[in-house]
Amino acid sequence: MVLEEQAGVEVVAEAENGAEAVAMAENFAPDVVLMDVAMPGLDGVGATRQIALFHPSARIVMLAVNADGAELFDAIRAGATTYLLKETAIDQVAGVVRAVVAGETLLTPALAARLLDEFDALSALEPLPGAPGPPALAPRERLVLERVAAAQATGDIATDLSISEHTVRNHLRNVLGKLHVFNRSRTTSEAGAATAVAEPDATAP
Repeated sequence: MVLEEQAGVEVVAEAENGAEAVAMAENFAPDVVLMDVAMPGLDGVGATRQIALFHPSARIVMLAVNADGAELFDAIRAGATTYLLKETAIDQVAGVVRAVVAGETLLTPALAARLLDEFDALSALEPLPGAPGPPALAPRERLVLERVAAAQATGDIATDLSISEHTVRNHLRNVLGKLHVFNRSRTTSEAGAATAVAEPDATAP
């Protein structure tokens, strides 16, 4: 109701469970998806992963109770762009929607620290056949992420690194973009490998 009252914002669909959210995202190709992490049936993380595969340009905002919880981190890995706490005042939701369309990325220090660990773990992985190798952080991207993990504000990061706040946000967006592209490619490659393994059985007598 709040979003429908906003100029320039159109609510194209509402879903009651994760599977329905995936189907509606496929039908309507929305710019922004507000996804509850605790959707019935297919949960919010699983729905996010599926939407990110066929509609990677969608900005997915995960509604969560805890900004530092494991489910929220899994959602970020699956393709969520940012998050919105359920305790957030309802009149601030439209601002978050506009912010993600403008390229904003919201990360807590705990999430930033976990992302650093994630990229370090990915660097040790062997690439799957035909899939791109694990992503690597550029030096400035790692530096910005380390500053966020240390609870430094965007403006202070920009000042310390002699860059604009816009550039700080771009670095964070690039970090998530690398993770999302890699995870989508890996998921697709694993699905292809599973299909290839199953094919001989499908023709067996």
